[in-house]
Amino acid sequence: MLDIDHFKHFHDTFGHDAGDILLSEIGQFLQKYTRKQDVACRYGGEEFTLILPDAPLDATSQRAEDLRLAVKHVLVKHQDRLLGPISLSLGVAAFPYDGLTPTELLKAADEALFSAKAEGRDRVVARGSMRTSDQTT
Repeated sequence: MLDIDHFKHFHDTFGHDAGDILLSEIGQFLQKYTRKQDVACRYGGEEFTLILPDAPLDATSQRAEDLRLAVKHVLVKHQDRLLGPISLSLGVAAFPYDGLTPTELLKAADEALFSAKAEGRDRVVARGSMRTSDQTT
């Protein structure tokens, strides 16, 4: 699971239309950085879920870190104005270690995402190992 850091700031500062543009750009970004067999979808609000079938925890965590770094190069404009730097917080969970059902996996990924946000945002937390990667890497 991933969350656009400080989305409320974008929305409050630049308006509803800018928030919609940012969400759309992140959706396109995720589609660009996923494999054919992966699923990228908006979960709600500014949260997105990525499903990476048959990907081990290490590969999934690395993919999350790659996304975290790559999003920093995404430039989003609204009314000829850059919306500012974008960062993501990501929570990673893997089957079967973190859950045996979709509901359990989503809960574990959401808990890891909550940890990433609580630890300062702009980082990846893998639930299975509770490893953290942040902007200093």
